[in-house]
Amino acid sequence: MALSDRSRESLLPSFLYASSSARSFAATPSRLSVPVPAPAPAAAGAGGGAPISIQAPKEKIELYSPAFYAACTAGGIASCGLTHMAVTPLDLVKCNMQIDPAKYKSISSGFGVLLKEQGARGFFRGWVPTLLGYSAQGACKFGFYEFFKKYYSDIAGPEYAQKYKTLIYLAGSASAEVIADVALCPFEAVKVRVQTQPGFARGLSDGLPKFVRSEGALGLYKGLVPLWGRQIPYTMMKFASFETIVELIYKHAVPVPKSECSKLTQLGISFAGGYIAGVFCAIVSHPADNLVSFLNNAKGATVGDAVKKFGLWGLFTRGLPIRIVMIGTLTGAQWGIYDAFKVMVGLPTTGGVTPAPAEAESKASA
Repeated sequence: MALSDRSRESLLPSFLYASSSARSFAATPSRLSVPVPAPAPAAAGAGGGAPISIQAPKEKIELYSPAFYAACTAGGIASCGLTHMAVTPLDLVKCNMQIDPAKYKSISSGFGVLLKEQGARGFFRGWVPTLLGYSAQGACKFGFYEFFKKYYSDIAGPEYAQKYKTLIYLAGSASAEVIADVALCPFEAVKVRVQTQPGFARGLSDGLPKFVRSEGALGLYKGLVPLWGRQIPYTMMKFASFETIVELIYKHAVPVPKSECSKLTQLGISFAGGYIAGVFCAIVSHPADNLVSFLNNAKGATVGDAVKKFGLWGLFTRGLPIRIVMIGTLTGAQWGIYDAFKVMVGLPTTGGVTPAPAEAESKASA
């Protein structure tokens, strides 16, 4: 295939698009070849019609269709898995500061200790369970959030859905996170053990079976309740505050309506809104984050043991500055990547003055 042909192909899989007519052609996944009648006999020549290549698909995804939720799920995988893997060094230092504060006294000294003891490669210890676990979590978190937001809006009706939209954001994100954490929990258990116990395992492939032999398969879910305690408030804050912040930015800081802003401007607002939301997320969920790290590191440990070791003040503050930096960056990048993916497949960015679900659905079916 010539380079010019390849450059014209769509990078997006056709299953993400709702139009049944586009899928009725027999074609390759990347483009459709259809015979088009020539406009004049002179141009047709002997063949009577010339096949031309049409880049596919051209249709936008229909809002709240199965393809819409599939696209949101794919965007969630890309946004959460990649960003959490990228900040593995920060996560590694944060977890060790929580478990062994005498040895890992600060962010800078923590990096120094890791570099001295494990070398530069040690900074990415546990990246595989991080990537897989948070990809699974992101798929459920974003995909189910969009589903539950629509579901609860339909139950409330158009008037109450607009009036109590923040409650709908909170309920939708909490419902999605309950499911997402079930997918994340086994990977998180192995990740924490690999990162905080040198010599336990190199990564997921040897760490998972070793963990199961030590604590049984149910041991992988020992930290599920603290994980819910960390992630559900985090996600409720992440989605509700993001939607509110972005709406305020478009209302008070941008001189033109969202529909008149360039896509680049909209993505910049998504990143800014995500970063601010991430700071709130880190503060709200930090005590539970300390509990998750402690329980997954110590066999047979309980929440009471963690409280005795950390103290109430320590639960709220130990490792908090580095987590604010990490979560703020993560959340901003996640919303930026997620909305960039939505733009790429023809969907509007999240937040601002997007149509209400009932309104958008009626327009789409008209």
